[in-house]
Amino acid sequence: MVKRNPLLFSLYVPTLILSFATGMLSPIMPLYASSFEISYMLIGVVLAAQGVGNLIGDIPAGILLGRIGHRWLMVTGVGILGLAMLAVGLARSVPMLILFGLVAGMGNAMWNISRHAYMTSHITLQQRGRATATFGGLNRIGSFAGPAVGAALGAAYGLRAPFVAFALVAGMALVLSAIFVNDSHELAPHRGGLRGHSLHLAQVVRAHFQILSTAGLGQLFAQMVRSGRNSLIPLYAADVVGLDLPAIGWIITLAAAIDMAMFYPAGLIMDRYGRKYATVPSFALQGIGMALVALASTFSGLLAATLVIGFGNGLGSGTMLTLGSDLAPKESIGEFLGVWRLIGDAGSTGAPVVVGGVADLVGLSSATLVMAGVGLAAAAIFALFVPETLHSGRAAVQVKAVGD
Repeated sequence: MVKRNPLLFSLYVPTLILSFATGMLSPIMPLYASSFEISYMLIGVVLAAQGVGNLIGDIPAGILLGRIGHRWLMVTGVGILGLAMLAVGLARSVPMLILFGLVAGMGNAMWNISRHAYMTSHITLQQRGRATATFGGLNRIGSFAGPAVGAALGAAYGLRAPFVAFALVAGMALVLSAIFVNDSHELAPHRGGLRGHSLHLAQVVRAHFQILSTAGLGQLFAQMVRSGRNSLIPLYAADVVGLDLPAIGWIITLAAAIDMAMFYPAGLIMDRYGRKYATVPSFALQGIGMALVALASTFSGLLAATLVIGFGNGLGSGTMLTLGSDLAPKESIGEFLGVWRLIGDAGSTGAPVVVGGVADLVGLSSATLVMAGVGLAAAAIFALFVPETLHSGRAAVQVKAVGD
């Protein structure tokens, strides 16, 4: 039986305040990296460091979850993340920026996987869509509210100040997690050290290879189109449509507002009708919206296309978290979610590289059409090759328990 608001202070409030802290740094980080008087390529490397750290940390975090439990992985992850971002703000050289960014990404992997696994363990199948959609909505709300505060802090006290604020907010999330996270579920059995854990991870991948290769590919494409829009739309607005910064800001803000407004309907759709009823339209709409971006030549045209993308992304709030939770085998939640998140993070991290490479070769409009194809491919995969998991749960995909 799920208690009333079981995730409020253990998960939702920490998620909201830490996503707010992350939002504070979104307008600051590129300018901060640029203040070291480095090339655009090196700025890109600095900005990508946390994403690479996330990729490095996903699978180890999934393994570690079974050894120390939800609470301690959550506390450790947010502690590492907060201290590493403080170190980024105090860094005196570019190698230090990159190193601490990598460490922050590994802490973020622990934080993300512990939260995902906690929801998987504490929320029933029939309530999972609403719970994860709310989780996704809180991330959107925090990220929406944070940039203005971060910019104000940076303008008033210097570009290093928001990093100090990030560390303080992360400390609040750490305290809440330490107090309210309930580790009532048993830890995973001992698997014989690093070799044993590696062998078990290989067993998990082999046992669930079919669903990881289909749903996983869908998630890879889904996260690519989500991440790709963040770099494509501002560049397209400035370089193709010729808009100034305030106009671009309005387009992004209005799309984000629609995105945020959709998280609760997305959860209801997933829990009442099925996961596909939210997932397939979400990424189909994002693909269509990206195609409309390539046709836009005015502010109103680009705004309309971006609003379609924002609506689609909001409709998909929590869908990848929910699907990962539905598919994860009870005996190996941490290992499965480590691989699941690695696939999604690879899509998020790789999208800017794909966008930049295609844009350099054939132009921004073509890059936008490529992302449109990626979004439509994600929708097609989820529609045709991934089973509905709401009514029959893991049995729908014939997930087998993996022996120790």
